Amino acid sequence: MNTVLVVDDEPDIRDVIHVYLRNEGYQVIEAANGEEALNIIKTTSVQLVILDVMMPIMDGIKACFKIRQVSSTPIIMLSAKEEDIDKITGLTTGADDYMVKPFNPLELLARVKAQLRRQTLIGKAEFNSLILIKDLIIDTSKHSVKLKENDISLTPLEFSILVLLASHPGQVFSSEKIYETVWKEPYGYSDNTVMVHIRNLREKLEVNPREPQYIKTVWGVGYKID
Repeated sequence: MNTVLVVDDEPDIRDVIHVYLRNEGYQVIEAANGEEALNIIKTTSVQLVILDVMMPIMDGIKACFKIRQVSSTPIIMLSAKEEDIDKITGLTTGADDYMVKPFNPLELLARVKAQLRRQTLIGKAEFNSLILIKDLIIDTSKHSVKLKENDISLTPLEFSILVLLASHPGQVFSSEKIYETVWKEPYGYSDNTVMVHIRNLREKLEVNPREPQYIKTVWGVGYKID
């Protein structure tokens, strides 16, 4: 049974999410702030986190950053803020998805299922070969990445994007193709989600993200790894 951690300082919102998740057979743990959530993550096996942004003691942005230091568990962020910069901030700190309040509980449930399904597919994927790109070693069976023998911590979506590009060296993938392949959802042309995740990958892999040696931009077309 998958366990979902719901983190929100509003009990009514936690209750609604709890009911919908429980009705679908998920086990639910609740937390009222980021500090509580981080303590739970460190001691309990959790398959997904639903994380509010605006909370006392430790807000969702800081909590997301700290969770990413110890876990690659998928994170769906919730926020009353709908500006692009807020979404970018959430995704940059390591979130896998972002929803604006007020939200439709059925849509949230669908996104939870999509994230868990993606995790299951990654977990079942078994490959006998490594992907080697310069000093980068990607082990698809162990879901691990090493750069010059140093372990690189990636979110599940970052790993999927990297594997997609590295598995097809020299091939250019548009943002639309990356999104539809990795997220397995229709692409929104105003959506900058792929760009944010590419930027996050470069921050982790490149000595100078402004002059990338691995993930390169083909202007007006998309991204590639040579």
